[in-house]
Amino acid sequence: MTWLAPRPGGRYCDATVGLAGHARAILERSGPDGRLIGIDRDPDALAQARVELEPFGERVTLVHARFSQARDVLERLQMIPVDGFLVDLGVSSPQLDRPERGFSFRHDGPLDMRMDPASGESAADLLRRVDETELARIIRDFGEERHAARVARAIADARRAGPIDTTGKLAAVVARALPRHEPGKNPATRTFQALRIAVNEELEEIDRFLSVAADCLRPGGRLCVIAFHSLEDRIVKRRFRTLAGRDGGGPAVLRILTKHVVVPTDAERHRNPRSRSARLRAAERL
Repeated sequence: MTWLAPRPGGRYCDATVGLAGHARAILERSGPDGRLIGIDRDPDALAQARVELEPFGERVTLVHARFSQARDVLERLQMIPVDGFLVDLGVSSPQLDRPERGFSFRHDGPLDMRMDPASGESAADLLRRVDETELARIIRDFGEERHAARVARAIADARRAGPIDTTGKLAAVVARALPRHEPGKNPATRTFQALRIAVNEELEEIDRFLSVAADCLRPGGRLCVIAFHSLEDRIVKRRFRTLAGRDGGGPAVLRILTKHVVVPTDAERHRNPRSRSARLRAAERL
């Protein structure tokens, strides 16, 4: 909230509204007449956000869409320009905690991983479709897994005996392929991350969003992005520098506010362990 700086009467877009924690904070600080557009591609999250934000009445509009479609949503609602954008990237806690969503290896469930369960192919569908070479590329590039070829080979071998259609099956295959595990880290972590990113086109989504977000901001409006791993953060850092006129990016349209990436305090990490890898960057529209 410090970097977004919501003010009374402002217009804000939480483009990954999730369970509405950020949205509630924005609405409280922009009262009594600030407006918020909340976007999410997960219909379950939107249903929960609707309940959480009901006390704010007509100050809130919730839309089922990808965050990369934010400009289209705001144009349709005649809400451009906005005073602030917030995107909180990656998977949410409820998605991780519900076995039927298929995001986590901690509980066995269908190997789905779609943020919108009604759209696109599941992780199980992707594993059936791609060949071993493409699978190794996905695991290497999106999971930053050093042993991607070994994991891909193990998956290719295992699926000959039948489909890998549950999180438990996939986690077991990866564990057998990686006999040496990182202390304190499940061996399937990087592979699950890679498949989730591929299924949801997460890196492409970030690029698409950042290519239009600045155009939707009022001069002085703020853009805040929270990333959770180096692939996401690298894209945000690079695009911010380009939009700030650095690295041959042409005329500057943004001023970068965060000289260094902002990370959680020790106290916050203790209170909320899932925040430990969060990285915030903020910029202001010129």
